[in-house]
Amino acid sequence: MGRQTAKPPEEQEPAPASLQRAGAILWPSFFVAGVITTVFFAYVDPEALRDITFPSLKVSRMLGYSLGFFLFWLATSSSSLFTWILLRSSRQVRRGFSSGNKS
Repeated sequence: MGRQTAKPPEEQEPAPASLQRAGAILWPSFFVAGVITTVFFAYVDPEALRDITFPSLKVSRMLGYSLGFFLFWLATSSSSLFTWILLRSSRQVRRGFSSGNKS
């Protein structure tokens, strides 16, 4: 009956700017966090790190890897976000500040 086909690329709707912005910030930071996690934990055992820093906590090796990855991802995504903020034009910054003052 009503078989749907995929639209050609020129007819597809573009992704919203906010989604593109989020992807531009999160994807590179995810990639870099994965690389940093691999290199860091190649030399550091999460259980040895736990014994040095928080010996009273019961943190498994897998939880240590996960926490390390998410902390690295948080650090690299905040770096990407800060870069995006610095790359905005002065017109965008002024428009953002004055948009709430219109009566």
